Amino acid sequence: MEFGKVDPAMLDTIDFTLPADPTETLAILQATNHARPEIFVGCAKWGRKDWIGKIYPPGTKESDFLEHYARHFNCIEMNATFYGMPTVRQTNSWREKVGPDFKFCPKFTEEITHIKRLKDVQELTDRFLEGIAGFQNNLGPIFLMPHPNMGPETQDVLAAFLETLPRNLDVFVEFRNPGWFSDAQAFGSVFDMLAQNHRGTVISDASGRRDCVHMRLTTPEAFIRFVGNGLHPTDYTRIDEWVLRIKQWTGYGIRKIYFFMHQHDELHSPELIKYFIAELNRHCGTQVREPAFIPQQSTLFDLPPASAPARRRPSRRS
Repeated sequence: MEFGKVDPAMLDTIDFTLPADPTETLAILQATNHARPEIFVGCAKWGRKDWIGKIYPPGTKESDFLEHYARHFNCIEMNATFYGMPTVRQTNSWREKVGPDFKFCPKFTEEITHIKRLKDVQELTDRFLEGIAGFQNNLGPIFLMPHPNMGPETQDVLAAFLETLPRNLDVFVEFRNPGWFSDAQAFGSVFDMLAQNHRGTVISDASGRRDCVHMRLTTPEAFIRFVGNGLHPTDYTRIDEWVLRIKQWTGYGIRKIYFFMHQHDELHSPELIKYFIAELNRHCGTQVREPAFIPQQSTLFDLPPASAPARRRPSRRS
């Protein structure tokens, strides 16, 4: 994943502190008062041959990757559906490889968002929705990323597209055009529109795009895309920040949290997820399942690089 990538030499100069929650976010969460959130943690892909011997048993066939992936994680950010229109036969075959509580979170196909840019896409959208119907009860939220060139001047196009979607469809929107964040009026307008339509927002935490860490929730659910840097020490301190924030949101009553781990090289995503889940369970009293590494390599892969300095642990404050 190249989004938000910076020169590694710059990482120690970036302020990774999470912004304070906007008042609108706090109002939404405090009005929910949910007892305990559902938490889903996963990666963006399951087809990693370099996970064989790490979390996939030696000799695992590619056709069995998803089945093994679902034994470690309870959701997947489905970027595969961005690059190709899904079919019922395809999504049904994927569903048959996972358990009843696993969630697929498919991304709208690029034909809809990047080629047609949300205009005149009813037929394509119908095909997409028909294709993901094969996930049945394993369907999680749908991830919508408008083309990065679509800025505030296209809000009406976005709103019109969202109006065509079924009301019971769980949709989260990610903005990448800097104009949404640099113009306070545009920011307030589009996020208010999403809140009024009960559509969620994606928070993307990437090193080179701190504007996308906006912390503005428009529903009592969070969809977080975390982009690490190969187990650099800052990956761990950033995770510590998120654990504290999620602890706060849990206290306010957030309903669901989807946390997706990305790396510019996905090789080490399982290690950072394991750390995230362990800290989340320790500080938030959750019982999210940790990925299990192959026993003979657990010590090697379970620890950060030997050169990494000691990491700051989250404090006990709420």
